Amino acid sequence: MKCLYYLAPNLVSTHKVSDDLHDAGVGDWFIHIVSHDEAGLARKHLHSSNYLETLDIVREVIIGTFLGFLGGLVIALVIKLIDPFPIQLPFLAYLAIVIFYTMFGCWVGGLDGWANRNRKIERFMPDIEAGKYLVLIYAKQMQLENVFDMMALKHPEANLVASDSRFMNPFSTLEVIKGAHKAVRAEVISPVT
Repeated sequence: MKCLYYLAPNLVSTHKVSDDLHDAGVGDWFIHIVSHDEAGLARKHLHSSNYLETLDIVREVIIGTFLGFLGGLVIALVIKLIDPFPIQLPFLAYLAIVIFYTMFGCWVGGLDGWANRNRKIERFMPDIEAGKYLVLIYAKQMQLENVFDMMALKHPEANLVASDSRFMNPFSTLEVIKGAHKAVRAEVISPVT
């Protein structure tokens, strides 16, 4: 499954894009729109993006959990080596230290992710703030050809600006597209090897 990023100029165009994508076989759950006009999306019954798409929560939670785990291991190892307590600590005490710091790192990472925009859509924020709509289309490999054909034929005003192998992988790189040329289209459609 690929995530295609299209920038549509206005709400009317975005609504037509959504309707035509439904006709092309893309379900409602696979079309999400990033916009400042949430009320307009609700009036048109369009799926707005969710927090996992607009905020950097997933990425920061993973990083925070990993760093918390490493910190917990280091602290448990230091306590084991220094042995500051008059009694021998059981293994469960060291495990509790590692779990505590892992969960703390997860929590801090979540708070940090809640405070930051998703790095994948950050580059499109000037366009979104200017009133454009970023349409995220999650298309299966067999749907890509239909989506490209429909968008080129019916919606030349919506620009293909990026593609991603999977949006929810927070560490994948976003392929920014300068123009929807046939070579770029073929590259996006070709299966990942």
